[in-house]
Amino acid sequence: MSSLAGRRLAVLGAGKMGETLVRGLLGAGSVQPGDVVATAAHEETAERLRSTLGIAAGLDNRAAVAGADLVLLAVKPQTVREVLAGVGDLLTGDQVLVSIAAGVPIRFLEDHLAAPVPVVRAMPNTPALVGAGMTALTGGRYAHPDHLAVAEDVFRPVGRTLILDESYFDAVTGLSASGPAFLYIVIESLAEGGVKVGLPRQVAIELAAQTCLGAGRMVLETASHPALLKDAVTTPAGCTVDGILKLEEGGLRVTLIKAVVEAARRAGELFG
Repeated sequence: MSSLAGRRLAVLGAGKMGETLVRGLLGAGSVQPGDVVATAAHEETAERLRSTLGIAAGLDNRAAVAGADLVLLAVKPQTVREVLAGVGDLLTGDQVLVSIAAGVPIRFLEDHLAAPVPVVRAMPNTPALVGAGMTALTGGRYAHPDHLAVAEDVFRPVGRTLILDESYFDAVTGLSASGPAFLYIVIESLAEGGVKVGLPRQVAIELAAQTCLGAGRMVLETASHPALLKDAVTTPAGCTVDGILKLEEGGLRVTLIKAVVEAARRAGELFG
């Protein structure tokens, strides 16, 4: 049974990711609609959430926080200060605050709360929209293992979770949060190659996307190093090795490394 069963969940800022998490939790049966309240910036959004998900939704963050066991802070990083100024005095040590605001450190969150509240910082990525997300989690000064377990149960319905030290979070942002964009370019490029050699475009896109999906699953489910899996495909004097030579000539490997490094560097500058 999920550790969220019977807990009241408040989602502050039910935008794309906030709504995705609510849908995942409801779909998994981890929470019931009557135990969820969400806030939005506009009444039209709140009305849509009420009608499509059957949850309580409105514009008042303070009303949402009151009585909640778990508060999910899903607003944009630039509005975190304003939201915490409005609800920071209400949160208590009996509640858990989970933040998905990119780049906002735990110390900032804790410093804007009136009480010693267990805080968990999370970094999900957009494939959570299709249940294939990757979320890194880390706890603050007052967060214990049971608080992290509760936070993990929030994100498990939409993908995999990993608990890491906060010092890794800029790197996580550069790799798993920005990484889907890099891989979309890889998929697009593979598909263009398929078109070049005669495949219909939609067929090429499907082949490229499923190939990337399958390769990822092979790494995760076999627990093999990617280099070993590559070698298993690369037969002596075969066509794959010729393709790999072209990748190396084009600098794909070093370019992807540099992309992650640069995205991680920029992640450290998002919230200052």
